[in-house]
Amino acid sequence: MKILYAGTPSVAVPPLVHLAERPDVEIAAVLTRTDAPVGRRKVLTPSPVAEEAERRGLPVLRANRVDAELTERIRGLGADVAAVVAYGALVPQAALDAVPHGWINLHFSLLPQWRGAAPVQRALMAGDTVVGASTFLLEAGLDTGPVLGTLTDEVRPDDTAGTVLDRLARSGSPLLAESLRAVVDGTARPVPQEGEVSLAPKLTGEDGRVRWTEPAVAVAHRVRGVTPEPGAWTVLDGQRFKLDRVLARPDHRDLAPGQCVLRGGAVLVGTGSYAVELTRVQPAGKRTMDAAAWARGRNTDTGVVFE
Repeated sequence: MKILYAGTPSVAVPPLVHLAERPDVEIAAVLTRTDAPVGRRKVLTPSPVAEEAERRGLPVLRANRVDAELTERIRGLGADVAAVVAYGALVPQAALDAVPHGWINLHFSLLPQWRGAAPVQRALMAGDTVVGASTFLLEAGLDTGPVLGTLTDEVRPDDTAGTVLDRLARSGSPLLAESLRAVVDGTARPVPQEGEVSLAPKLTGEDGRVRWTEPAVAVAHRVRGVTPEPGAWTVLDGQRFKLDRVLARPDHRDLAPGQCVLRGGAVLVGTGSYAVELTRVQPAGKRTMDAAAWARGRNTDTGVVFE
């Protein structure tokens, strides 16, 4: 089975590794987005998928959009089927038709729930307790194609978007391989998507801003959904103040939304319901640190209010 693999971020690396190490798979090429500036110095850096592909000696195609020229290059690869995991660009119909058995997408949701670029993040922000992954035949629409296979996973107490994505990327790798094989062999039985549709648009930095007037449960869901990217934050003294995981503290209900105190060794912040406890924080211009250490140095007894 000769395949084209398309993916970009770190979550797309485990499926690539799994496919590359299968004896029944030949990877004709890896398609990924172009090198992007990273860090404060904006150093052009290959995508995680590009780095893994080059480490394995696989041909790499870099492109941020699938145009006519790239479509012809894809057609010339002679691939039987294409696999897609978070590539980051739409694939037009001409490119879909350039591969005999089509393009199979591994998407990290139970379709038609959470169609879009940030399915796990949006699911956690909404408070979903069960997440999953689906493989489906890619169409010109947004994650609308018929489903080939699914798996489910329960959200754990300490989960963030990062841990859930890592887990689903690994458990979804065999699912993707099995779906590719079934499509090429002609044994696949695609099932049209049914049920309520929900959308998962790409997160922005503003999605990470904590709204302290929301209930504590909603605050906790938001923080876990935006961790590690784009990251949870609030405003203190006019500057961005980053937050790590927060814990619900229903035993403290006397704090106003955004009011922060050090109490019994715990850093508590009021919300629209009861308090949450901060675990680790990163003040502007400083490194991430233990929240209680920050609070002691800040002397929160004098009163701190997050905006």
